Amino acid sequence: MGNHRANISGTCLEDPVNPEPDASSHPLTDLTDGIYQELRRKARRLLKHSSFNTLDVTGLVHETYLNLANKPGLDIQDRQQFMAVCVSAMRDVLVEHARKRCAYKRGSGQRSATLEPHMATQANQPEHILAVNDALKVLDSFNPRLTQIVECRFFAGLSEEETATYLELSLRTVQRDWQRAKAWLRREMEK
Repeated sequence: MGNHRANISGTCLEDPVNPEPDASSHPLTDLTDGIYQELRRKARRLLKHSSFNTLDVTGLVHETYLNLANKPGLDIQDRQQFMAVCVSAMRDVLVEHARKRCAYKRGSGQRSATLEPHMATQANQPEHILAVNDALKVLDSFNPRLTQIVECRFFAGLSEEETATYLELSLRTVQRDWQRAKAWLRREMEK
């Protein structure tokens, strides 16, 4: 596939395996198969048991890329940071689809949301995604790290180990913060 370097809105992401730049390449064509396949796995986890019948794995990955390509001043330093940014962008895509879907279901009411480890597969209702997203906005205002952990666990379906790797935190920190985030979100969403 040649060069493994991606420029997203003027920023550069180098693959440590092949850090040689190629000025003539386009950001989308520069994403390696490995990164693309990893994004597809994350999207597949998110959509596995979802009711988003208008959004498939490829659509979610491509919409995620388009969201990233349209963000000015995106500063990505390495693969882990890139994947964390992708998780956040997937969240944005799912929330936008949930909003559109709920617009057709006015008056359907909010359902209680679960925040268990397997919750990515239970997040199949647009109302559930919107409730979690609204609570995350509040959480992010005072504890961005907890928000990142919830994004990785809930929206990307990552394990605690994967989350620790992506966020460059210890496993114990992720486990402790995950418990704190779930407790806070439960309280917030019951209001």
